[in-house]
Amino acid sequence: MPDTDGLGQHESTSLRGIAKRASACKDHRFQNLYRELDADLLLACWSDLNKKAASGVDEVTAQDYEQDLIANIQDLVERLKTKRYRAKLVRRCYIPKDNGGERPLGIPALEDKLVQLACARILNAIYEQDFLPVNYGYRPGRSAKDAVKDLGFNLQYGKFGYVVEADIKGFFDNIDHDWLLEMLSLRIDDKAFLNLIRKWLKAGILDIDGQILHPVTGSPQGGVVSPILVNVYLHYALDLWFERIVKPRCSGQAILIRYADDYVCAFQYRNDAHRFYRVMPQRLEKFGLQVAPEKTRILRFSRFHPGLRRRFAFLGFELYWNRDRRGDLRVMKRTARKKMQQAKQRMKRWIRANRHLPGRQFIKELNRKLVGHYNYFGLRSNEKALGSYFTFTIRCAFKWLNRRGGKRRSFNWAEFKIALKKLGVALPRIVEKQRQHVVFA
Repeated sequence: MPDTDGLGQHESTSLRGIAKRASACKDHRFQNLYRELDADLLLACWSDLNKKAASGVDEVTAQDYEQDLIANIQDLVERLKTKRYRAKLVRRCYIPKDNGGERPLGIPALEDKLVQLACARILNAIYEQDFLPVNYGYRPGRSAKDAVKDLGFNLQYGKFGYVVEADIKGFFDNIDHDWLLEMLSLRIDDKAFLNLIRKWLKAGILDIDGQILHPVTGSPQGGVVSPILVNVYLHYALDLWFERIVKPRCSGQAILIRYADDYVCAFQYRNDAHRFYRVMPQRLEKFGLQVAPEKTRILRFSRFHPGLRRRFAFLGFELYWNRDRRGDLRVMKRTARKKMQQAKQRMKRWIRANRHLPGRQFIKELNRKLVGHYNYFGLRSNEKALGSYFTFTIRCAFKWLNRRGGKRRSFNWAEFKIALKKLGVALPRIVEKQRQHVVFA
């Protein structure tokens, strides 16, 4: 059993050894990873498993499984050792998107989630040593906000004049299984471990109409192991190609910043940007991917062309050049218009559905939503958008809370403002903390 005494977050000695070996030897191919899936690792992963998540096709909940946890994990380990473990069907559900469509999510069975989490930790121990700094998606100590802040910092202080926005069409549904397994084999020389990943990729999907789908490509969104597989796929298909092929052939500076399948590239010179724009679809097509033409474009972006007319969206923010309060030109960040409209509509629906709550409970729940919005969008230069969201929320609450008693109004505006102050509604605030930015140029 790996020694875990004194280690934070259940990080076993074996995983640290894997990470150390991966960092020291970049061409090392790991063997015997499958035997790392022992009782200690699975128990450690159980502690971090989301117990409130929906159950899979077998309808086994975390509470049911935990009643005899040690015996269940020992049985699971035995099935893994004797190669009797079988991946169950993935239950598909659909969640509404803000644009009116639906996003498919895959919900694996509980034991599949547990084994996937253990495998994801092993893969993270290896690939965290390989991933480039431009990759921000699903990585420890990194977030979407960090990607936006570092992009803005590099655009402001680097020598960039052109931005290429890009979007991969249906990325999660079009990951090529053969390519992904070949990429993994560059670092993993363990057939049993790779076969385990193949089982999850090929696992049947039980749709809501009872039909069983057998995927040829793709990795279901919602799978615990999917984020690390996404990062591995785009590490080889995009990140390394940009770093080793694109940048050396550019006449000036060039950067790429990526969060999962969302990425932005910036170039110093127009010819470099146009050349990348032409060859990028060919590169992605090699790996079974396509760009969405309606979401892919080249934008002139420099301090010599300030204003909101030249802006682009990235991870829910719009970036643009403008003057700050002192008159200096800076790369500004504000909530993207589309995201703002969607956030306001969600808040309006929530207020209408929950206006029956008692006053203190209503404000408590409302504050949770407001603080969640501030925690993501509370970046410097976004004060105006935060204020707009807060003002809309307060006015919407005043309107619908006054309709609880039919035609009779509950209170006037002056009384409402006093009540909000007394109950302590969460005011807009900037939550961005000082940190050392990553410079890529």
